Amino acid sequence: MRIPTSLRGPFDGVGRAAAFLAAGVLVQLGALLVLAVPWLDGGPTRATSCLLAVAVPVGVLGAACPVLTRMQRARFQGRLGVEIPVAGSSWSWRQLGYHLAAGPLIGLGGALTLLLWAAAAVAATMSVWVWALPPEMRLAQAGYSVHAAYATAAGLAGFYAAAWLSRALTRLDTRIATARLGPSRAELLEQRVEEVTESRAGVLDAADAERRRIERDLHDGAQQRLVSMAVNLGLAKVTLTDLPEDARKVIDEAHREAKEAIAELSSLVRGLHPAVLEDRGLDAALSGIAERTPLPVGLSADLPVRPAPAVEAVAYFVVSEALANVVKHARATRADVRVETRGGILLVVVTDDGVGGADPTGGTGLAGLAKRVASVDGTFSISSPAGGPTVVTVELPCAP
Repeated sequence: MRIPTSLRGPFDGVGRAAAFLAAGVLVQLGALLVLAVPWLDGGPTRATSCLLAVAVPVGVLGAACPVLTRMQRARFQGRLGVEIPVAGSSWSWRQLGYHLAAGPLIGLGGALTLLLWAAAAVAATMSVWVWALPPEMRLAQAGYSVHAAYATAAGLAGFYAAAWLSRALTRLDTRIATARLGPSRAELLEQRVEEVTESRAGVLDAADAERRRIERDLHDGAQQRLVSMAVNLGLAKVTLTDLPEDARKVIDEAHREAKEAIAELSSLVRGLHPAVLEDRGLDAALSGIAERTPLPVGLSADLPVRPAPAVEAVAYFVVSEALANVVKHARATRADVRVETRGGILLVVVTDDGVGGADPTGGTGLAGLAKRVASVDGTFSISSPAGGPTVVTVELPCAP
């Protein structure tokens, strides 16, 4: 005979819940037993003794709190498959509150629920016990059958009540234990921040590695082919002197465009990740920027320890973009770049004697520069009053 789903539904998973409550009764009621020990013989009568009768058991439970917490985590994991994350500290008032109050109360409810299961089982099988009596006793006490029927009905109702209580107490215990035995909200936020920081660092490293790969591919592939083509076109100009004038013009134009493409590609490669930055470090890479800038640039670099590659790349692009903005917008006659380390911070300062008035929201590239600095937890500031000078200051965490 199939039991209807409506009748079978309340018992789904109830076996696991009942076993979970049974496993927790001894552990959770242990706190009540510890607290009750000083009061078993009537308890102390003086105020000081009463205070000690409360403080000593609480201290014992406090000392046992890490062990009790581990036992509870193992119970939740083994019986329900619920993993309670480990808190930042092995002891906290939240954990002690669970073992002193919530745990014992839920354990007491679990014990009463188990007793209800036992009572319901006895009542539901009353008819079996009646028919086990000798026939002459059943005939002499005809009312037994009626009472057994009532007891069976009550036992069935008790089964449903016990099933509901088992599942309700299990959900309640899970909710409270997760909140009290696991990490606090502040610890969860701290863990989340650490995870996001690690994830961002991984993304930045992957992006930097991809830029390096693209730079190598362009430098060793497309750029070399363009150089070879430009050389061949140059040789054609020199050696093929008997070509028609139109053909010579085509070769001249192709040679000029090939050289321009090489120059643009070289600039693009330097923008992605200059090889000199990886090979010789930030000082040499900044010297190359200063030499290519079409105005005098004073460079001062004091880097006793080489920064991390990601920090080096950010510092390089800060100087490159800042000098590009000086050339495009500042109408300056000179710029100065200072790079140095101060107590674990890489300080980058770019100054120009231009007209000032630089606005990070004005589309000059400064907003993007600030975002690039923030990607490695750096700080970006700019001072650019009307009439100048403009000073861009960047501080980057400098881990070797």
